[in-house]
Amino acid sequence: MFTNPDQEQIKKLLSESKTIAVVGLSDKPHRTSYQVSEAMQRAGYKIIPVNPTITESLGEKSYQQLSDVDQPIDIVNVFRRSEYLPKIAQEAASIDFKAFWGQQGVFHEEAYAALKSHDGLVIMDTCIKVAHSILVGK
Repeated sequence: MFTNPDQEQIKKLLSESKTIAVVGLSDKPHRTSYQVSEAMQRAGYKIIPVNPTITESLGEKSYQQLSDVDQPIDIVNVFRRSEYLPKIAQEAASIDFKAFWGQQGVFHEEAYAALKSHDGLVIMDTCIKVAHSILVGK
C-alpha cells in the first residue's frame, strides 16, 4: 500500500531540486497548473511544460511527452486526472528523475506499482506549492 515519504524527505527533495517537468501544464493563467507552476518558477525552479496541446507556457517550450524532454528532470509533477497516472508513471519509469509527484487530488495505486523499482520518491495527492511553502519557504 502506498504512503507518501516523510516531511524530511520531501523537504530535502525540494531543497536539492532545480527542474520540474509539469505534465498537463496549461498555458491559461486561470488554471491551477499554471498558477502553481508559476509560483514554483518564482521560487527559483526551472519549469518544463509537458503538454502536447500547447507550444509554450510560462515562457518555456512545451514538450509532447516526458521522453521528448532533452534536459535533466528532478521532479515530474503531474496535473492530470488520476486515471491517467498509471500511463504517465510507466512513461516516467523510462527516464531519469528524483521524484514523481501527483498533485492534490491525483492518486492511483497502479502508478506507485509502476514506479516501485525506480529509485526516485513517489508523492501523490499533495500540492507541491503548499509543500514548498511549508517545508522550504521563500
